[in-house]
Amino acid sequence: MNDKNQHDWHDTLIDRGLAELVGGETPPDLTDRILAAADSNQAEKVTLAEGTETMNTANSTTKVWITLAVAVSLGGVVVGLLLPEVKEARETARRSEMQQVEQRNPIQHPNTEVGDSLHLPQGKLDVTGQANAEPSSQEGEEFAFNLGFARAKPQTKQESSGSESDKSINQELRIRRLGRSSRSNESPSSPTMPSPYYLSDDVQYYASGSGNKVPARESIRSAGQRFSSDAGFKPSFGRQLNEWGLPPQQGTGPDTSGDQYTRINENPFIKAVGGDAVSTFSIDVDTASYANVRQFLEQSRRLPPPDAVRIEELVNYFDYDYAGPTEDSPFAAHMEIAACPWNAEHRLARIGIKGREIDRQARPQSNLVFLIDVSGSMNDPNKLPLLIEGMKLLTRELGENDKVAIVVYASSERLALESTRGDQQQTILAALDQLRSGGSTAGGAGIELAYKTAQDNFIKGGVNRVILCTDGDFNVGVTNTADLERMAEQKAKESGVFLTVLGFGRGNLNDAMMEAISGKGNGNYHYVDNLTEARKVLVEEMVGTLVTIAKDVKIQVEFNPAQVAGYRLIGYENRMLRTEDFNDDKKDAGEIGAGHTVTALYEIIPAGKRVDTPAVDELKYQPPLADLAETAKTQASDSDSSGELLTLKLRYKLPDADTSTKIEFPITDKGESFADASDDFKFASTVASFGMLLRSSQYSGNATYDTVLETASTASSRDPHGYRAEFMDLVRIAKQLQR
Repeated sequence: MNDKNQHDWHDTLIDRGLAELVGGETPPDLTDRILAAADSNQAEKVTLAEGTETMNTANSTTKVWITLAVAVSLGGVVVGLLLPEVKEARETARRSEMQQVEQRNPIQHPNTEVGDSLHLPQGKLDVTGQANAEPSSQEGEEFAFNLGFARAKPQTKQESSGSESDKSINQELRIRRLGRSSRSNESPSSPTMPSPYYLSDDVQYYASGSGNKVPARESIRSAGQRFSSDAGFKPSFGRQLNEWGLPPQQGTGPDTSGDQYTRINENPFIKAVGGDAVSTFSIDVDTASYANVRQFLEQSRRLPPPDAVRIEELVNYFDYDYAGPTEDSPFAAHMEIAACPWNAEHRLARIGIKGREIDRQARPQSNLVFLIDVSGSMNDPNKLPLLIEGMKLLTRELGENDKVAIVVYASSERLALESTRGDQQQTILAALDQLRSGGSTAGGAGIELAYKTAQDNFIKGGVNRVILCTDGDFNVGVTNTADLERMAEQKAKESGVFLTVLGFGRGNLNDAMMEAISGKGNGNYHYVDNLTEARKVLVEEMVGTLVTIAKDVKIQVEFNPAQVAGYRLIGYENRMLRTEDFNDDKKDAGEIGAGHTVTALYEIIPAGKRVDTPAVDELKYQPPLADLAETAKTQASDSDSSGELLTLKLRYKLPDADTSTKIEFPITDKGESFADASDDFKFASTVASFGMLLRSSQYSGNATYDTVLETASTASSRDPHGYRAEFMDLVRIAKQLQR
């Protein structure tokens, strides 16, 4: 057998062995036959050569496929081993590139009058764990804070252009963001019975007006949050708008369909007959509604929803020149009666209360707990960044007699700063600077920890107060408003700690909940739409905001049927009490702070005039209401010849007392015209007119935006802070939007 044929047969044997190995087959043993064939005669060589050629061709194809399979397998193993390292290297390179972009475009913080960055002792702060370990939502983007006077400088053309890598990153953000799916904008059918806040998941049902439903489209902020959780950083709200091709906003949320307000049914006229001749309500020193209305008009450039307009809070936003108490009483009461500016046939009575002034330097020691919402919903510039700047303003007003602790909550609650003396301002300011937003909102758990912290540091005879700063978007743990009310009421009774609620933002503002818990928690509620408002509440009115001089303050007015046919309390719809509640010391009511003024307005229909009330069937077992009214009028005339219009009664408790004190005094109507009324009377009535116009009230009479402007301009001579001038600007904006 020659060498060539021998080599071919050995190859054939190897090929058959591989075929058996790869194919899993067991071919017959051909060894003897192959060796015998090698010794066969030459005549068989041609046939054998042809067969061998055919076999070699087939086996060559098999070897190619085997080689490819082995190569692919080895390649997969190599890629599997190297992929994590390659991925990590790419992520490291991208993070480095991101940091370079952020460094070229640093955030422009407003001037906070704080020196260089601070280095705190290790372990002093425990800010919010993993949620707050995320980078700030504002890093790497210039935007204008809605902070009143604080604005970031614009970028130059060269700075804004960026490098090619910047553009590449922005393009990637754009593609990834637009790839996200959003909820359907279809509006569900109207529910049979809307909730008290007339909201469903996707539709807002306005309680007043036509009742039309407004689609609640998904907010851009929410889309930005979904993206940021994937990308590992949070683009600022200004960047989000740019990515979506929308114009920049002045610190407002993208949509208001998520805001929640308690439904308001305006107080009607009531005939001054029998028990109905008595009106009882709790005082209210909240001012949130005015600042909220201002935000709608100035920044959103649209009229507010009617239920966002609480007229008493508009009126009480302003300071009035009421004389303070001259004796030991915590406050003094004042009455003024003149013609009603929007209905010449009616009279307008103004009740004014002035709290006792306390010098700022003589205020009692303070134990304050800043309870700060750092959840993902607080990511917008007009939320957490504005909140931090506002709390810094308050911090700079504190001293060695004050203590401050900081509790934060997102997915869980945490003590970010233990109770610290107020003169250690650098420590407090640094703790505020470290706050970051992210996560869900466990507000109830935060409230529990805040009150516990306040109780642990309680100052007997001092100011003990929790200051809750939030948008009210509680979505973990205790979230129901009724449950939160009970919690706030229980904490107030058990701990002796008072509550201040500061609302922030737009789009998911739970105004209804914040107003409710502030009332139950012996507190006050303010909405902060810019840094100027934060300065007003926390600096200019700091003593009044923090120091309560009387609690559970109730007002009861008894009208004289001989002088009054009917009356209507303007505003205070959420503060109405039953007649018997006035003497019930267990019934909660409002608080008044040092130096605060409280104003209430009654529109009065004089005796002999018609009172339009809803029609009811005549009584079967009693004389008709008209006869009762005439009888009451005659009896009043026989028993009282002094011409008293009404009697004003007030009840209050001192901050640490459980029993109330009552004061009362009668009021007569001297027939004063509106033109002869005081400037404060005119201005308060003008603000009430404005509120009724915003609500499209059926009781606004002949009031117009022009008459409001005309009266306000003549009643604004005393305006040290410019708030009355600002009010007139808001009236002008509303007038334009109403067209």
